[in-house]
Amino acid sequence: MPMPPARPVYHPAGHDAALRAVLEDLRAGRWVSTRTLLAETSDWTVWTQRTQILAAAVAGSDVLAAWRAEEPHSVVLTVLHARVAVERALRAHRSTHQRTAELWREAAAACRHASQAAPEDPVPWIGLLALAQLDEGRRREEHRAPAPEPMLFDGPWQLLAQADKRDPGNREAYHRMLQFAYRHRPGASMTAAVNFVQWAASSAPAGSALHVLPLYARVERYRREGGQERALDLHWISEEATRGALRALRLWFDHAAPDARSLLDLNHLAHALWGAHQFHDALRVFDALDPYFTVVPWSYRGTSPGSAEAAAGLFAQARDRCRAAVGRRALGGGGRDGS
Repeated sequence: MPMPPARPVYHPAGHDAALRAVLEDLRAGRWVSTRTLLAETSDWTVWTQRTQILAAAVAGSDVLAAWRAEEPHSVVLTVLHARVAVERALRAHRSTHQRTAELWREAAAACRHASQAAPEDPVPWIGLLALAQLDEGRRREEHRAPAPEPMLFDGPWQLLAQADKRDPGNREAYHRMLQFAYRHRPGASMTAAVNFVQWAASSAPAGSALHVLPLYARVERYRREGGQERALDLHWISEEATRGALRALRLWFDHAAPDARSLLDLNHLAHALWGAHQFHDALRVFDALDPYFTVVPWSYRGTSPGSAEAAAGLFAQARDRCRAAVGRRALGGGGRDGS
């Protein structure tokens, strides 16, 4: 008898067992395993993911202070410190905290310092890209540089170029640029976003996470249109939506190394394929995910956006429907994929 599907689990580290262990140590106030893990991380994709997750985990604490006291000149710590400073500035901005401007200045300085300490590292430049969205009036010249193509928006293209130079097609760098487009193109942000993600994906090589970017723009448009309405399910089964989901599957999922796949990317792809009724292909992605899920985009399909519990339920329902559809097909049900 086949084993029942695993209960959906949320964990920022996902399948990265080494990172999960380090996060447990950090919660207990231990930092040595963090230093060891990062010192052993040589791939820029994994380095970017791990430093982002670690910074989010420690941004509300001073757990790294002991490390700084013992190794004040550590380059690894310098980069992680910049990550933490950026995370704190972004959180302050979201909560309209009165120290936002101060934290923004501190984070920008930390990123500049890290870029000098680790000149080959894309992360300090990604941090500056993330901070660009705080510049509401685009007062800084580096945040309104001319776009490389006529259909794109003016923005922090030089910062993106610096990250791209160090790690071509860096996933987070392009997502930070997408966030900038949402915040700084009043009344036309979705058009700007769609143009950007299509441009980014059009020249990306096979295996690049940039092929998943268009799925994020589609989810954002769905959210803005009031995604919980059942009528908007048509948003996911159009020819354009189906083509986009299958393109991401063929050009990213089928080529990317499993340990380099972002949980968010996998969830967006599973969600898009399920929504397009491509159940057989969606099940391949669910199998790669199990048991991990992310709150977005699943919670947008229900009445409680942001609810982890609701997202887990929708994730499980979609996975189970895909399994059932594939099972019927295997038994000779025929028809369209899963119908």
